[in-house]
Amino acid sequence: MTVQNRAEVVVDLDAIAANTAVLRERVGRPLMAVVKADGYGHGLVPAARAALAGGADALGVTVLEEALALRAAGVTAPLLSWQHVPGADYAAGLAADVELSVNAGWALAEVVDAARATGRTAAVQLFVDTGLSREGATPEDWPALVAAAARAQADGDVVVTGLWSHLAYADAPTHPTIAAQVAVFEEATAVARGAGLTDARRHLANSAATVALPHTWYDMVRPGVAVYGLDPLGGDPAVHGLRPAMTVRARVALTKRVPAGTGVSYGHTHRTAAAANLALVPVGYADGVPREAGNRAPVLAAGARRTIAGRVCMDQFVLDLGDDVVAPGDPVVLWGPGDAGEPTAQDWADALDTIHYELVTRVGGRFTRTYTGSAGVPA
Repeated sequence: MTVQNRAEVVVDLDAIAANTAVLRERVGRPLMAVVKADGYGHGLVPAARAALAGGADALGVTVLEEALALRAAGVTAPLLSWQHVPGADYAAGLAADVELSVNAGWALAEVVDAARATGRTAAVQLFVDTGLSREGATPEDWPALVAAAARAQADGDVVVTGLWSHLAYADAPTHPTIAAQVAVFEEATAVARGAGLTDARRHLANSAATVALPHTWYDMVRPGVAVYGLDPLGGDPAVHGLRPAMTVRARVALTKRVPAGTGVSYGHTHRTAAAANLALVPVGYADGVPREAGNRAPVLAAGARRTIAGRVCMDQFVLDLGDDVVAPGDPVVLWGPGDAGEPTAQDWADALDTIHYELVTRVGGRFTRTYTGSAGVPA
């Protein structure tokens, strides 16, 4: 007997490669594919390899652990890690040839100490806060950070390879904050150029800016969610030549016939309008299916879209099929590319008043992740 997965996240590696190629061709300049958060839920190492197969010039991750995992897997491409706390193991990053983002004087000092301790010149990128008020040196603190970096470069402890920032409203391409942030970024890079950091590559564009704001492309773009085929503007990814790479599906675990007025799941927030067939789907919020999806989110089952009936539980949710019939083992698709009528991650995002980023990065738990396609797969 062939054993089948109870529930799986299926990732199309060829779609990741094709999306990367489309974006790279669009911008006509180097592209850093962001593979943080376990490749946006698609798998850190397979997603990275597929993006590189599609023409990515570099990779971006948030934390050093992600960078070191890529190096341990044999990924040798240029690699930037950008979120660190005091006492981070910068020496391990330098030994693995990881570029390190710096946004404060204390961080630069720790990187310099690691460079001197290891005898390696640290490749660093300087992050300026242009208006997101998240990571990054403020415009007031920026000149001092630039001056310290220039001194460290003159001393041979670091080489500044990048100047960068992040947009707050790129998914609203006409928002006035975009022009304001671009102006701050221009001023900040001028300060750095004036301090002698003339070889540092500038990058500002995330996924939304990569598809919608050519004037933000500078020397490199830095798409994340678009690499995985999701529209950063919240629309149809096909408009940008992109295809979703993730399909989330499970198999029916139990069916039953119940009378009209039967309460379903905790709190009986759904009751059957008539006698109905119920199907139990064995995934829940422990697997990253949002609890708030109850009575709101769509799935594909028995050839039609259905709304989850009642509350999503830790390990399961229920579908009210009316008189339609499914059998244990039949597939239920939560989201996918939409080719066969299944909902997309955007459909779920719309139903739950969230963003598809959250959905694809949180799904996991006891889902089995499987892969299709051959892009980036070692020979």
